[in-house]
Amino acid sequence: MAEWLYEAGIGENRAILVEDDRIVEARIEWPGLRAGTITDARLNRVLIPGRRGIATLDDGAEILVEPLDRTTEGGTLRIEIIREAIPEPGAVKRAKGRITEAPLCDGPDLATKIGAHRVIRLQDSDDFEDAGWSELLEQAATGIVSFDSGTVRISPTPAMTLIDVDGTLLPHELAMAGAKAAAQVIRLFGIAGNIGIDLPTVTGKAERAAIADAFDAELPLPFERTAVNGFGFLQLIRPRARASILECAQLEGPRFAAAVLIRRIQRARIVGAAQVTAPAHVIDVFSKNPHWLQQVERQNGGPVSLRVDQNTSVMGI
Repeated sequence: MAEWLYEAGIGENRAILVEDDRIVEARIEWPGLRAGTITDARLNRVLIPGRRGIATLDDGAEILVEPLDRTTEGGTLRIEIIREAIPEPGAVKRAKGRITEAPLCDGPDLATKIGAHRVIRLQDSDDFEDAGWSELLEQAATGIVSFDSGTVRISPTPAMTLIDVDGTLLPHELAMAGAKAAAQVIRLFGIAGNIGIDLPTVTGKAERAAIADAFDAELPLPFERTAVNGFGFLQLIRPRARASILECAQLEGPRFAAAVLIRRIQRARIVGAAQVTAPAHVIDVFSKNPHWLQQVERQNGGPVSLRVDQNTSVMGI
């Protein structure tokens, strides 16, 4: 039986869906503007009249608004956030909103969205670790996930997330196993948007249809996909409201690593003074978020010091 577990952490909240003692789906939540939030904003710039513009919130965050009504630049809009800001290589894709007349509200948090079955406190147990949380984080950071006789390599790009399947089986067998594995990692990491999967070339139409059916059986709806073409490529689109764990790990590496380190300290149940050792770019995240370490200090009953060591690796980051 599948069960959602939820853990409120320092700097991030996390949840896992555990089935047969393994994680089949995982999510993390960082502070910030959530999908489902309804807020007022000022129309800062019209990109395409009547179609698209950029609105600004009080804190300076920019929201891409589409479709756009007749509001002129400088006017006020009420918008619903339908996609959170998402990291991309070298940039951040703006959050996206649509005009609404609904009352102001905050978007649902992670615990509400999953309908958490059980809330885990790190001080009491480590059910996340028992289910394979650290291994999942390592896979997200590297983009490499192994399956029987094969490997999937996942690469986020501005255009789409690409998944490459490689292995030692015969082409049809590898394509079948790889399609299942690709569907499982898409669900596991919460990968959404435009996704391309490169499978071994399989020439028979019936065989390619069976491979697509095997993919469908592993990935819950909603999604839309193409057939597997003669070159072994399958493309799909999933609704995208937030960044995947893989995008957080690979495109927000220092921020991701800082949360990993804080959780390690909490798991260690240190009493008294503690030291965080990490590369400079990770230590910089702590310097910009001193309240995280203050929470750790209250839990441990002692000070937390920072030490830069460029030779220290955190989840390969």
